[in-house]
This record gives sequence, C-alpha cells and structure tokens, in this order.
Amino acid sequence: MPLHPVVSAVTARITERSAPTRARYLEQVRAAAARGRVARAELACTNLAHGFAASEPSSKLRLKLLEAPNLAIVSAYNDMLSAHQPLAGYPRWIKEAAQAAGASAQFAGGVPAMCDGVTQGRPGMELSLFSRDVIAQASAVALSHAMFDAALYLGVCDKIVPGLLMGALAFGHLPAVFVPAGPMPSGLSNDEKAEVRKLYAQGLVGRDVLLESEAQSYHAPGTCTFYGTANSNQLMMEAMGLHLPGAAFVPPGTPLREALTREAARVAVEISAQGPRFTPVGELVDERAIVNAVVVLLASGGSTNHTLHLPAIARMAGIALDWDDFAELSAVVPSLMRVYPNGKADVNHFHAAGGCGFLLRELMDAGLLHPDVATVFGHGLARQCRSPALDADGRLAWHDAIADSADSAVLRGSAAPFTPDGGLRVVTGKLGRAVVKVSAVPPERRRVTAPARVFDSQDALLAAFRDGTLDGNMVAVVRGQGPRANGMPELHQLTPTLSVLQDRGHAVALVSDGRMSGASGKVLAAIHVCPEAADGGALSRVRDGDLITVDADAGVLDVDVAPDEWAARAPAPVAPSDFGCGRELFAGARQNAGRADTGALSFPHPLWN
Repeated sequence: MPLHPVVSAVTARITERSAPTRARYLEQVRAAAARGRVARAELACTNLAHGFAASEPSSKLRLKLLEAPNLAIVSAYNDMLSAHQPLAGYPRWIKEAAQAAGASAQFAGGVPAMCDGVTQGRPGMELSLFSRDVIAQASAVALSHAMFDAALYLGVCDKIVPGLLMGALAFGHLPAVFVPAGPMPSGLSNDEKAEVRKLYAQGLVGRDVLLESEAQSYHAPGTCTFYGTANSNQLMMEAMGLHLPGAAFVPPGTPLREALTREAARVAVEISAQGPRFTPVGELVDERAIVNAVVVLLASGGSTNHTLHLPAIARMAGIALDWDDFAELSAVVPSLMRVYPNGKADVNHFHAAGGCGFLLRELMDAGLLHPDVATVFGHGLARQCRSPALDADGRLAWHDAIADSADSAVLRGSAAPFTPDGGLRVVTGKLGRAVVKVSAVPPERRRVTAPARVFDSQDALLAAFRDGTLDGNMVAVVRGQGPRANGMPELHQLTPTLSVLQDRGHAVALVSDGRMSGASGKVLAAIHVCPEAADGGALSRVRDGDLITVDADAGVLDVDVAPDEWAARAPAPVAPSDFGCGRELFAGARQNAGRADTGALSFPHPLWN
C-alpha cells in the first residue's frame, strides 16, 4: 500500500519546516559519533579509573581494555509507583545479559518519577509537567561521564518516558533501547470506578466506599490499565521502534517479561558502535518516526498530554512538530481502539485482542505509517508488527500478529474502524488555540454554546458545585492553569463533577489553559489554551456570563463580546504559585516556560534560540 497522501504531505511539511534545526542537530550527533569507536577511550587514565573503580573484575577488565560495549542503565525506579516497582530487578538482569553478550553494564543514574494519580488535585501536581524536563536533565547527568556506548532507559509513566527520550536525544549519538514494565492485572471495571466517583462527588457515598473502589482498581504492581498517558507512551515507543516488538503490555512478574528485559540488553550491545547494527537514537528518531508516533496516538484515542510531549521530544531532535500536523493527520487516521475512557475495555483486553503488533500492521497496510524506518530490532517497521512469546524450550521468539482481531469491540482492522477519523481536534478563535480530545465525547456533545462560569482554580469550581451554585448549561472557564502560572496541573478531578452536570441534562464544556488527564474525555474540553492567561492570553478577559462557543467539529473556540467592550477589559490578575510542596524550587521553570503548542519546555534550547 502506498503512503497516504496526507501522511506524505504532513511529513514533507515537517521536514521542510525543520530543515535548518534538524541539520544542526544531526551535525552534532554525527560529530560526537565520529570522535571515537569507544567513548571512554577519550578519557584520561584517572577519569577512566574512577569510572570502573567499583566494577566487578570481569567488567573492570573489559572497561580497561576498551574491547566491548559498556551499557548505561538509566532508571526511573521507585516502589511507590505501581508501574515502576517491577523495575527493581531489571539492572541485575541487564548486567547478566550484557556479560553473556561479552559486554558490561553500569547503573548510570536514577531519575525522579512522580505519580500523577497520587498528586491529582494536590499542590504536588504543579511540579508534574516540569518533572519531565528535570528527568531529561537527570538523564543527561547520568550519561555525562562519557563511559557508555549505548543506553537502556527504564520507565513507563506520564512525564517519565517523554523526559527519558528527551534526555536520550541530548546524547543522540548513543543507541537507546526503552524497557517497559507492563500493566497490572485487570481490577474493578473503569465504568464502575467512574460511577462511584460521581456518587462521591454528589455526596451520595462516603470516603470509605470511594477508597475501596479505588483500591480495587489500582491493586497490584504494574501500570494502571486504563488508556491514559502512561499506556499511550508505551504504544508510541512501539511505533517509534524504541521497544522490542510487542514489549509494551506483557505483564510484570512473568518469565516473558524477564526474557524481554534480558533481550533488550543483548540488542543494546548489537546496536552499539562496536556491534553489527550501529543505530544512534538521534538518527532513529527522525521526522518519519515522529509522524508514526502521532498516527498511532490518534488511531488509539491516546492522551492529549502528548500534544505537549511529542512537540517537546521532536524539538530535542531538531524537528518542529505543530498542532496543525496533529489535526491534519487526525482527519484521515481512523479510530481502531476502544479502551477506557474511549470504551469499556482496558489495555489487558487490548493486548489479548491483538495488541500493538496488530494495530501497527493495520495502520501500515493502510498506508498510514512510514514502513521504511529504523528500529532497535532492525530496519523496517514490519519488525514491530509481531508479538513475543516463549517457545517450548523457554526461548524468546516472535510471531506475526494475528490476522483478525480477537475482540472487535476493543480493536479493529483499518477496513472496519470505529470511526473514519482520529480522536483529536484543534480549535481556534478569539480565545486562542486549544486541543480537544473527542474520541470519548459523543457527536451530539461536541458543540456547546453557553454562558461562561469563570474560575481561577479548580478548587473554586468544586466549591461552587458543593454549594449548589453550579447548575444549568455552562462553559466552565478555569484559567491561570498554564505552565507560566502554576506549572500546568492536570484538572482530572473536575471530570466527575462536570460529568454529573452533564448527566443531569445540561450542556457542559470546559475551557482551560491547564491540562486534563489522559483518562478524561466524556465532557467536551478545550485544553492547553494558548496563549495562557498568565502570558496575556484572552482567557484573562473572560467574565461570567460571556457567551462562549466550543465546536470541536468546526474547529471553533470563540466568545461573543462586542469588540469595543472586549478591548476595554483589563486582564484579570493571575494568582502566583510560589510556596509549598517544593513549588518554590520551580520558580525559574515557570518563568522560562514556553507555550503549550511548542511543548511547554521550561529551559531554553540552543537549537531554537
């Protein structure tokens, strides 16, 4: 199947737009790769001795003689995040596998990893987006010793995988393999969990009932099983060829998961500069790989958080990705997945129905993915359209993805999609520019025109609901939530409240310069509005009662106020977010934060200055 003309045109536009910065980036990558076959050969003897002083004898010998690759392990392990707790044992497996392949491996460094699920609605959530950039910087610190010839990145969740990839691209001359942990077993159904949340929001059940419901949902090691940002990360890593094929959703604590982790180390040796398939990550992540990630995100109804993360990742590789690229691709990429919040199933059901290999093959066969790309497992995206298994002797093997979906209510082929287009829209107008995830919003609820109810915090909206003053048709405007204001927290805790109002028959929408979780979606929400209120954006001029239109299908985000009156309005002040829960340490990040549509980076980057 030839490449779809829109995919081809968007890729060509990105390539042309990015030509100067991509050329500068690749020049740096190739210069670093050319300096020496083994990076640590450049180190003085004192430097090198420090680097291997604590190594075991066999590794120390290899490191002295410069005869074999040395792998860096960069891990986001902690045992509070259920998704990252399984990573504890990975370094030992990787070191053993590296030794068996004639190489060595060192734990180069850890990076922070926070859980958005724990910090939802709390002050800690104001650190969440910026933690992505801290993770990128921490990855750079881990690799700064120039001891390594390839790297394995251990991480799963929301800001963590984007941050790790951003850090990896800063060392683009090094090959990179991303190593996931897999989902927890299915627990209480997502629909049941959502219903209890709505009952609690109305005061109809107590905290004990809510806590028991949540504990039945999030109940074991592994990634949360709804299709939010964490699992969107995993699917995109598959599409970009940075995972071993089919590694994303193999459960933790299984022989197959251990085998995949050990194999990841062997592959990292193979793609190092000393191996037969040298594959620097800066070359692998090109314009085609970025477009493939966007397409898979759209086809799967993935998290809107990636309208921030993918532009940020792309910029680290010198690639300029724009929201218009998302929107244009969304118009032609069919929806092939129905996993909560876009359906009733979870990622375990998706994996059982055919999983990543099936989805990638269907999109590639429809001409919607670039097939001629590099992957860590070899050239060509067809290598990713397979599923791993252990054979009768316990050896790792890959098999072609199944021909037909095992559950068409969860996963479909491109010939019979759930909808002919993807789940993302870009809306523009007098209020600025925003993104809307429509994959879980019924068509009849994708256009709302209603009076504004304006709030300067999510707590203020929740208080109005508790007081009984939030009722009727409305567009809730929650402003001062952008990266420059307070770090752009997720507003996911508003979903049950707004859902209750919608269930009462009211037309409801949300407009905000903040974020919504990848788990949100049943209420029409225009988010990431930019410019944000703290940066002079139009949201700062909205007043209660202004008639606002959010039309996802027509791409409209507008307010009906007479031009003279609008121009005369003074912007409402944005309350500072400065002290408590470490927020004072991120004042510089807020001051430096860029626009949402360019990735909301909190540090300047020389390619873009």
